[in-house]
Amino acid sequence: MLIDTSVLVALFRDKSGAVSHALRDLLEGRDYFLTRFTQMELLQGARDEKEWLKLSDYLTDQEYVEASSETWAAAARLYFDLRRKGLTVRSVMYCCIAEIAMVQGVTLLHNDRDFATIAKLRSLKHVQFDPAAAPAFHEPEQARLR
Repeated sequence: MLIDTSVLVALFRDKSGAVSHALRDLLEGRDYFLTRFTQMELLQGARDEKEWLKLSDYLTDQEYVEASSETWAAAARLYFDLRRKGLTVRSVMYCCIAEIAMVQGVTLLHNDRDFATIAKLRSLKHVQFDPAAAPAFHEPEQARLR
């Protein structure tokens, strides 16, 4: 399972432990990975040197799925195709993350509307993570808008 930054931000901000509990239940027995985009986003959001070091240590121990040389053009094409269908995502970075998940054949765990938009056009396996409710798993369908 590929964990998006939006899930980790919710985890790190949670003081009640509810997010940690929900995430642990969801990931139980599953392998999980991050992208370098998540590494970059978390580090850029550090409030101070202490938080930077803590995040850096945490991220060093994680497993990553990497973009290939084909990822960049495929993500740009996805962004282009979305625009042509009148669908908007806030950044091509979401297309890169989705492309990595699709190529790697892993489910993307997120709490971000952009991935649901992408799934309207491509067969992106994704779970919308909401710790207050049971996650809804979305099996890919054939691309509906191609």
